[in-house]
Amino acid sequence: MNVLSQTEFSGPTMGIGMADGESAVTARGVDVYYGDKHAIKNLSVDIPAKAVTAFIGPSGCGKSTFLRCVNRMNDTIPICRVTGDIKLDGRDIYDPTLDVVQLRAQVGMVFQKPNPFPKSIFDNVAYGPKIHGLTSNKTELAELVEKSLRRASLWEEVKDRLDASGTGLSGGQQQRLCIARAIAVSPDVILMDEPCSALDPIATAKIEELIDELRQNYTIIIVTHSMQQAARVSQKTAFFHLGTLVEEGPTKTIFTNPHDKRTQDYITGRFG
Repeated sequence: MNVLSQTEFSGPTMGIGMADGESAVTARGVDVYYGDKHAIKNLSVDIPAKAVTAFIGPSGCGKSTFLRCVNRMNDTIPICRVTGDIKLDGRDIYDPTLDVVQLRAQVGMVFQKPNPFPKSIFDNVAYGPKIHGLTSNKTELAELVEKSLRRASLWEEVKDRLDASGTGLSGGQQQRLCIARAIAVSPDVILMDEPCSALDPIATAKIEELIDELRQNYTIIIVTHSMQQAARVSQKTAFFHLGTLVEEGPTKTIFTNPHDKRTQDYITGRFG
C-alpha cells in the first residue's frame, strides 16, 4: 500500500532512539469508561522519549481521551473510570501514593484553544514555578521566565512588554505563551491536544517549527486531525478508530505502507 509517495512525506526521519531508546510512557491493557460508554478498549502503546508521537483518527475515536489519561485529567470527570496500567518513566501514574499535582507538572498540557491566564505575560510563565517553588528569588524567576519564552520562540516578540496582558497577544502568540507556561516547570512530557486547530497557517507553521525544536528536550504527544501535520512533525504515529488503537509505528511506515486497511482508508480520505 503506497498511500503517500516518498516525495509527499516530509516528516522528520526516524532516529535510532525510536528502535533502541527508552519509552517515556507505557500503557498496557488500558480501558476507559464514561458511565456505560466504553471509550477506550484494551489499549497498549509505548511512547518514545524525546520524540513526537502523533495520535490520529476520526472524531470520537479515543485520541484525546487517552491523552488526558496521561496526566490524569480524566480524574475531574466523575463518571470516568480508567483501568489497566499507565507508567511514566516506569512509575504507575495511578498509584494511590502519587501526587497528582506533581504529575501534572511533570506532564504539561497545551489545549486546542489557547488559554492564557488573565495575567501579564510574565506572570503567565512565572505562575507554575512560583506554585512549585522552583526558584528562590526574583532574579532566578526572571531568568526562568526568559529561558521559557526563548524556548517557546516568543521572547523577541514580547521582551519589551512582559507586563502586558497575555490575552492581548495574537492567537499564535497566545499558544506559544501557553507552551512557555507548560515548559517553565520543567516537564518530562508535553501533551498537545489539537494545538493548531484554532490558528492560521502562518501561526501553525511557527508552532510546528517549535514542536520540532522542543522534541530535543521533551517527549511530545500530539493529537491532530491533520494528516499533513502528523507527517511533518512526528516520528511515531498511532491510529485510533472506535476506541481501539488499530495500528502504530514509525510515521513514515504508517503513511506510506500501513498494515491495516482501516488505516489506509483513513489516511486516503475514504472515511473520517
